[in-house]
Amino acid sequence: PSMPPPAVTTVPPAAPLNAAVPGQGVLSLTAKYGKDSPAITSGLVWRVFADRPDENGTFKLIREDRNATPNIVLPPGTYVVHVAFGLVSAVRTVSLKAETDRESFVLPAGGLRIEGRVGTSRIPQNQISFAIYKGSQFESGERASLVPNVAAGDVVLIPEGTYYIVSNYGDANSVVRSDIRVQAGKLTDVTITHRAAVITLKLVSDRGGEALANTAWSVLTPGGDVIKESIGAFPRVVLSEGEYRAIAKNEGKVYERGFNVVNGVDGEVEVVAR
Repeated sequence: PSMPPPAVTTVPPAAPLNAAVPGQGVLSLTAKYGKDSPAITSGLVWRVFADRPDENGTFKLIREDRNATPNIVLPPGTYVVHVAFGLVSAVRTVSLKAETDRESFVLPAGGLRIEGRVGTSRIPQNQISFAIYKGSQFESGERASLVPNVAAGDVVLIPEGTYYIVSNYGDANSVVRSDIRVQAGKLTDVTITHRAAVITLKLVSDRGGEALANTAWSVLTPGGDVIKESIGAFPRVVLSEGEYRAIAKNEGKVYERGFNVVNGVDGEVEVVAR
């Protein structure tokens, strides 16, 4: 699908080309996804800087414009033009004369929108998070995330290329990795499927009884690895499908029970304090 324009801040319209003061120049700016693509119509931030640093070593910002195709009136001279579109940007030095200078930038950006599911059910936005990394998950070496925390349903603008997504459902062990490809000018919709369920833990005196407060919980794999620890009467934990042991500590005593998590089947695990 074509990429929907992201929300942008409304600013006054750019000066028309014929509004230039005599002796001034006009920078007429456009950006495209590719050489033969139409102009990008929203979401751009244009900045014009001095071409030389000042005494503090910084390049002075002369003009900023959030119109998609601004016409910026400036005295003749040399400037540095920067355009940003999400996480994609380009920069160019421009020599402006007392006339109209039309400059077109290529920004090979694509949109990425992610959601998570268990079976046919969409995972609520507040229960899942995504991180985006450059390259493939199968490439060696440690990498920092390009975008560390993406909310489900948000559109992220990134350079075209190959990426992988790390999806965390809950805060225990339901983690899924997926390689994806983003194309310039396209919106890539990705659905990450988790095989997991939401489990509520209860320590009770008798089956079906009230949960005992002030209980310390540990959820372990059959091999003894700790997956999750918490304190409370009704802790909820998202677990990948598989076998586990629940260990409950209350008033100096320890109780445990094995249980099985089935994909998409939320439920309660009662541990009887006997």
